[in-house]
Amino acid sequence: MAKSDAVFATVDDDVNANVPLLEYTNGDHHDKDYDEEEEFGEELLSGASFIGGVFNLSTTIIGAGMMALPATMKVLGLGLGIGMIVFVAILTELSVSMLLKFSKAGGSTSYGGVMGYSFGNVGRKLLQICVLINNVGLLVVYMIIIGDVLSGMYSGGVHHPGVLQGWFGEHWWNQRVFVILLTTLFVFCPLCCFKRIDSLRFTSALAVALAILFLVIIAGMTMFKLVQGSIAMPRLLPDVTDINSIWRLFTVVPVLVTAYVCHFNVHSIDNELDDASSIQPIVQASLFICSIIYIMTSLFGFLLFGDSTLEDVLANFDTDLGIPYGSQLNDIVRVSYALHLMLVFPVLFYPLRLNLDGLLFPSAGPLVLSKQRFPLITMGLISVVFLGANFIPNIWDVFQFSGATAAVCLGFIFPAAIALRDVHGISTKKDKALSVFMIGLAVFVNMVAIYSDTHALFKKNAFPRQ
Repeated sequence: MAKSDAVFATVDDDVNANVPLLEYTNGDHHDKDYDEEEEFGEELLSGASFIGGVFNLSTTIIGAGMMALPATMKVLGLGLGIGMIVFVAILTELSVSMLLKFSKAGGSTSYGGVMGYSFGNVGRKLLQICVLINNVGLLVVYMIIIGDVLSGMYSGGVHHPGVLQGWFGEHWWNQRVFVILLTTLFVFCPLCCFKRIDSLRFTSALAVALAILFLVIIAGMTMFKLVQGSIAMPRLLPDVTDINSIWRLFTVVPVLVTAYVCHFNVHSIDNELDDASSIQPIVQASLFICSIIYIMTSLFGFLLFGDSTLEDVLANFDTDLGIPYGSQLNDIVRVSYALHLMLVFPVLFYPLRLNLDGLLFPSAGPLVLSKQRFPLITMGLISVVFLGANFIPNIWDVFQFSGATAAVCLGFIFPAAIALRDVHGISTKKDKALSVFMIGLAVFVNMVAIYSDTHALFKKNAFPRQ
C-alpha cells in the first residue's frame, strides 16, 4: 500500500503495528486495501489510558508559550490579558470539537485525513507544511530557552547570566552552543527515538509536575512580596497612547494562539486510546488544566516583575528579589522549567517527524518500519532545530512568525474551513457561523499583527525590547 494513502505510527515499541497518522483519500472513496490495513492496525492497538492522554495533550499545550505569557500582560494589562487567555482557550476547545466531529463523520484517524477529505491532496500537504513550520519554530524556541536558562542571554544590552555560569563562573564547557549540544545528544536524541506517543506518558506527567512546581514557587514569591508591600498595583488595561501602541496590542495574539495549539497531536492520542469516546473529555480536561496554569503564571509573573517583565520571563529570575533563599529559589525555578521543556520536546517532535516523512516520501512504506528513513529524518530534524536555536536569539521573533502563520491555520482556520466545506453535510448553522467568525477574526488580527511586527522590525523597536 502506498504511503499516499496513509502514514503510520507504531502501536508499541516492541510491536510493529500500523496505525494511520496522516491518511489521504479522494472525496468519500476508501480504498479496500487501505480499509483492511487500518483494521489490522486497530486490532493490534494497545489502548492508552485517559490519564496518559491528558498528560500527553497537556504537555503538547504547555510549552514555551507559558514563559511568554507574562510579557503579554505587559502589553495588554492584567485584566484584558487574562480575559484573552480564557477567550482563546474557549475558541480552541470549539475548534478541536469541530475537528473531531468531522473526523468521526469521515472515519478519519488524522488531521491530515480530514483535510484530505475536504480539500484533497493539496489540503493534506498544506496541513503538513503548517505542522512543519509550527513545530520546528516551537522546538527552536525550546532550545533557545534552555540555552538562556543554563548559559545566559542578552536583552537590551544587559547580560543575564545562566544557572551554570552563576554556579561555576564562565567556562568553555558552559557556553551556550556546547550546553545545547550536550542536551541534544543526551536528552533529545534518546527521547525522540520512541515510536509511540503513549510511550512518553511518564515523561509527560513529569513535565506537567515540573510546570506546576514552577507555578507554586513563583506564587509563593509573589505572595511574600505582596505581604511585604513591595508590589505595586498592576495595570489592568493596556497603556494606549498613540496609534503605534494600538498596533502593538496585536503582536501578542500569535503568542496566545501558539500557547494553545495542540490540534496536530489530538488524533495521535485518540488513535491509542482504549476508549475512543474519551478524547473529548481529555481535550476539555487538558485545556482546563493548562488554562489555570497559564492564568496563574501570567498573574504571578506580571505581579512579580511588572513592566520589567522580559519576553522570556525565566530571564528575570537572575536578580535578587529580596526574599529569603531567593537565589536558591531562582535557580530551582529556572532549572525546573528548563527540564520541563526538555521533556516537552519529544511530544512535539513526534508529529513533526511523521509530517515531514509524509511530505518528502508520499509513496514510501510506514516510517517506523524503515531502518533508513526513521533515523535519518530524526537526526536531520534535530540538526535543523539545533542550528536554528543557535542563530535565532529571541523567542519573541519565532512566536510572532509561527504564531501569525502556521499556528493560526492549524488552530482555527483549517478546522473552520473544514466545517464550511462540509463534505459530509453535517454542519449546523452554529458550526458555519462559528467558522466564519474564527476565520474572519484570525485573518484580521494576524494581518494586523504581521504588519505591526514588520513595522516594528524596520524601526528596530519591536516589543518587548524598548
